Amino acid sequence: MPVAAVSVDGEAASGPVDLFVPGRLCLFGEHSDWAGAYRAEDPRLTPGSCLVTGTDQGLHARIEPLADVFEVSSTLPDGARHGPTRVPFRVEELVAAARRRGFFSYAVGVAAEIATRFDVAGLRIDIVRTDLPIGKGLSSSAAVCVLAARAFNRVYQLGLTLDQEMELAYAGERLAGSACGRMDQICAYGRRTLLLTFGGSRPAIEPLAPGGTFWLLIVDLGAAKDTRRILADLNACYPATPGPLAARVRHALGPANAALVASARHAIEQGDARRLGALMVEAQARFDREIAPACPELVAPLLHRVLAHPAVGELAWGGKGVGSQGDGSAQLVARGAEERAALAVRLEQELGVGTLPLTLEPGASHAGTMP
Repeated sequence: MPVAAVSVDGEAASGPVDLFVPGRLCLFGEHSDWAGAYRAEDPRLTPGSCLVTGTDQGLHARIEPLADVFEVSSTLPDGARHGPTRVPFRVEELVAAARRRGFFSYAVGVAAEIATRFDVAGLRIDIVRTDLPIGKGLSSSAAVCVLAARAFNRVYQLGLTLDQEMELAYAGERLAGSACGRMDQICAYGRRTLLLTFGGSRPAIEPLAPGGTFWLLIVDLGAAKDTRRILADLNACYPATPGPLAARVRHALGPANAALVASARHAIEQGDARRLGALMVEAQARFDREIAPACPELVAPLLHRVLAHPAVGELAWGGKGVGSQGDGSAQLVARGAEERAALAVRLEQELGVGTLPLTLEPGASHAGTMP
C-alpha cells in the first residue's frame, strides 16, 4: 500500500495532517459497558447502558507517514513534552512494547493491531496540544487510541468506519493490559450525546436530542487514581462471584443502573436540568453504597468534598463522579450559565481544583475530526 498522506476529506494532502479527538464524559452508567459484556458468560445479567457526551477539550495532533517506525510524542496539559517513543513497525516488537505498559503503551497497542491486520508502513503522531486532563475519567487513554486508529485510517486511506476505528482502539487498549469496556472509545463520535447499550459483542448506539440547554461543569480534583486497580477489583465481582458484596456490585451496575439511565434519558430529552442533577445525586449515593466498598480507590475523599461544598448546593442541581469514579473528576449540573461561572470561581478559589465547562445544547452535534 502506498505511503501517502490524505486530508480529512479523503483527497491527497501534500504535507502532514491535523486531527482532533475529544474526550468523553460519562453522564450515567460508568462501568456498565464491561459489566454488560459478561452476558456472554451469564445471559441472566442485565445489559449495560450509559449516557455519554463528547467533551469540549481533547487531543490536537499532527500525523504523517514514517517508514518502518511507529513514533508518538505529546505535549501535556501543563505544556511539558513527553517522548518521542519510537518502536520498529513490526508486529512482535509493537506487541512487546505495548505490554511493557509505558506512557504510550495504549497507542502502541493500536499500532500493533494495525500492523497485524493491514499492509501499511509506520506513522508519526505528534500531539501538539492537549487541553484534556489526563487520568481524570474523561477518556484521555481512549482518545489516544482513537487518535492512533484514525491517524492510520487517514494516512493510509483504509476506509474504516467510526465503528471500525473504535474496534481498533478498544483492541489496542486491551492488548496493552487495560480491562476497559467499550464505552470510552465512543469519543470517536465527537461532541454528540448518545445512549449506549451493551449486551453483545458491540454496543448499540442511539443519538439523543437534548430538549434544552444543560450547563455542566467538570471539576478536575487535582489528584491521582489507579484506574487499572478499580477495573480489576470490580471485574472480580463478575460474572457470578459469590458473596453479598459482589452481588451488590452486579445489582448496581445491572438493573439499578438501567433504571437510572432510563430516567436520565427522559430528563435530557425533556430539557429538565433540575431532574438530571437530582438523578446524579441518587446515582452517586447508590455507587457509594453498593459499588465503592469493592475497591479502596473508590473511597474518593476529594470527590465527596466537592460534592458536599456549599457552593454546589447553592449553584448546582446536583453532581456525581466521572468515569471509573475515584478522585479523578466530578461533574455538576449548574442552574444556569451565570451560576456555572460563579460555581467555577468558588470551587477553584476555595478548594484549589480546576474546572472545565461543558454545555449540552438542543441539536448540538460535532464530528470531532478536525481542530
